Amino acid sequence: MAQEPIVILGAGHAGFQLAASLRQHGFEGAVTLVGDEAGLPYQRPPLSKDYLDGKIGLDLLLMRPDAFYHDHRIDYLAATRAEEIDRARKTVRLASGERLHYRHLVLATGARNRVPPLPGIELDGVCYLRTLAETDLLRDRLHAADNIVVIGAGFIGLEFAAVARAHGKNVHIVELTDRAMGRVVSVTTSRFFAEAHARTGVEFGFGAQAARIGGRVTSPMGGRVDHVELANGDKLPADLVLVSIGVVPNGELAAAAGLEVANGIVVDGELATGDINISAIGDCAVFPCDHAAGHMTRLEAVQNAADHARCIADRLVGKAHPYSALPWFWSEQGKLRLQIAGLTQGHDRTALRGATESGEFSVFCYRGETLLGVESINRPADHAHVRRLLAAGRQVSPDEAADLSFDLRAAATARPA
Repeated sequence: MAQEPIVILGAGHAGFQLAASLRQHGFEGAVTLVGDEAGLPYQRPPLSKDYLDGKIGLDLLLMRPDAFYHDHRIDYLAATRAEEIDRARKTVRLASGERLHYRHLVLATGARNRVPPLPGIELDGVCYLRTLAETDLLRDRLHAADNIVVIGAGFIGLEFAAVARAHGKNVHIVELTDRAMGRVVSVTTSRFFAEAHARTGVEFGFGAQAARIGGRVTSPMGGRVDHVELANGDKLPADLVLVSIGVVPNGELAAAAGLEVANGIVVDGELATGDINISAIGDCAVFPCDHAAGHMTRLEAVQNAADHARCIADRLVGKAHPYSALPWFWSEQGKLRLQIAGLTQGHDRTALRGATESGEFSVFCYRGETLLGVESINRPADHAHVRRLLAAGRQVSPDEAADLSFDLRAAATARPA
């Protein structure tokens, strides 16, 4: 393996980290990183926050400058799309017709925006926020907009709403379920964030469904959005619509090559597909997760993408081990910083550490007496301590979690008995 070529399809966090980690581990073979976007690999989290808000430029968004790829002998192919995997010949055919030979192929193909089948979805002024190009367009449109409708009250929708309100825009969020971030956080955390956004002037429509995006004809080529019509007949004025209802994993290339795909590219505990010469990592991969009782899990997180990459790099240089990293996530919404350690879905009880009224608290989520994870709002120390606890397989009881006099730091750093 030491001198054989490795091809990585996808130049997001997972793909970039794998290429960098291989060189850090002393891998001397050829490394080719294939990205379908123009330009150098970049960080995604700032897109919906500081980059969108104009606080940082492209230079601070890039993973590394151009010289990094040359200095580390990483052959980076930008604006390049893979069309077909030939497993028998161990080649990847690119859209240009060129074929890349691999000894090992890593699919880091990520995910794409979920696009609802709404009439009017094609109108000018309907935007998304996942790629750099989408964010650049959205940033330009944001300045000229007055009335904004956000479809979806997940992390991205709420982060964008915070930026838009800070710029004085009218924002109405339409959410099909009954609460904000309902798929990933507790009722306590969800309610706190919805109320905090409402205090800034954001309007919410929970249990509401967008039925149609309406517009006016602006040219023979099409029209421009001017309202969103809900299923109940209400019409919300809008000169900008952000659609943020989740993503779809990019598994089509793998499926066409005969690899198993089920809500992502299926891999084993070491992130290998059914083909020993192909692995999958990041948002596109579904894997048996230690922190979800071994259930097949697909995670959309920078942490998971980077840790997947490091795990694969270890295997490719002869230091294979099962993937076991603790999942963690974050979201910055205005002055509020939400940090999550562990996977809290499926909890049946919670313990509150601190007071919600203070704006600094943590929600410990349990299934029975077992701590699944913690949601910390402006309490970074709690997050750090619980990450250490969970990674070590340790527990704190609900009573201990709720007791501010209980020393979380000591519990996290105590030596095993």
